[in-house]
Amino acid sequence: MSTFSTTINPTPFGAFDTDAAFQSDADSMVTFVKRKLGDDILSVELTKKQIWACFEEAALEYSSIINQYQAKSQIGTFLGSATGSMSGSEERYPRESLDFLNRFAEPYATEAGVGGSYNSLSGSLALEEGRQDYDIYDELKDGAGSLIIDSPLNPDGPGKGKLHILEVLHFSPQAAYRFFDTSSAVNYLNNEFSFESFTPETIFYVLPVFEDILRAGMLDISNRVRRSNYSYQLMGTKLRIFPTPSVSKPLNLFLRVRFRMDPLKTPRPDPSSYGVSNLSNIPFGNLKYSKVNSIGKQWVRQYGLALSTELLGTIRSKFSSVPIPDAELQMNGADLVSRGREDKKDLRDKLKEMLETLTYDKLAETQAVKAENIMKHLKTIPVPGGKIITMG
Repeated sequence: MSTFSTTINPTPFGAFDTDAAFQSDADSMVTFVKRKLGDDILSVELTKKQIWACFEEAALEYSSIINQYQAKSQIGTFLGSATGSMSGSEERYPRESLDFLNRFAEPYATEAGVGGSYNSLSGSLALEEGRQDYDIYDELKDGAGSLIIDSPLNPDGPGKGKLHILEVLHFSPQAAYRFFDTSSAVNYLNNEFSFESFTPETIFYVLPVFEDILRAGMLDISNRVRRSNYSYQLMGTKLRIFPTPSVSKPLNLFLRVRFRMDPLKTPRPDPSSYGVSNLSNIPFGNLKYSKVNSIGKQWVRQYGLALSTELLGTIRSKFSSVPIPDAELQMNGADLVSRGREDKKDLRDKLKEMLETLTYDKLAETQAVKAENIMKHLKTIPVPGGKIITMG
């Protein structure tokens, strides 16, 4: 009698053919399926290879569903990582990282000028006496005298695309830090009136650093809006400055600009752009059948039986009846197909329902609820003698 291990190409894909545990269960699966379908009473028209094919499909289906829900929990961690051979991470528990959140925040950092993945460029306009309007695209030049729009860094090509203005350095500079001078008379008044400030000698207030930063920013904005008569207007490609330059040889006006941010091309090559991007290329391969526990193996057996039931029904549906002497034997193909499909759907639904409660997000919610319930429970425990006993 042929066995799984002695049969050439026993399954269509050979995904588990070398797995010793799969080989052993495959031989037992033939007996299991045939007895469940009544082979002891009426012959079951299924070959061993057909049953083994159903068994392999059941194992692949289980592996696929498990990987889908694992990816649901981990894809945020794997995004951008190397796809490799598209397998090897299916049975591992990776460390969480904030790379996805950091990457998501990069455009905001770029706009704020405090980071990001795209460079900004500095250029200047040569101001002229009595002239207020300047064309950014035709006159904004870099330090070498070349137009910024013609820069080789332009992702749309020289002379094409749009410039994004990040900052126009056109204001009257103020020495904001004079307000923090320890010898300033203002500080004496602040001290007398209990205002937060620095005072000389040994009397001073210790203020958090973030307050200095916020105050410096406030003073800078205040000086630009309330005290400066320098301003500008952006209208399409034109920049109008106020006041009108009145000296014979005015200084250059500097601007900080950037080009369109190409999502697939950064100034420095980014290998993560070619890494994991979605469910289709996350490096999850088939689960090793020998490492599947008893819960999973029982599901695979039941699903393999459902597939075999549907296959037997398909075979018997080819003939609605078989003539026998003085009668006809009615085939139950349609009933078997319907039963097999219902069993498959029920097994998939129950597995997915259970896995929904086991995603990392759900586990975190469950642990939070458990911790809250424990605290409620501890509040009801009486304290003996009115004192708390600490152990450990």
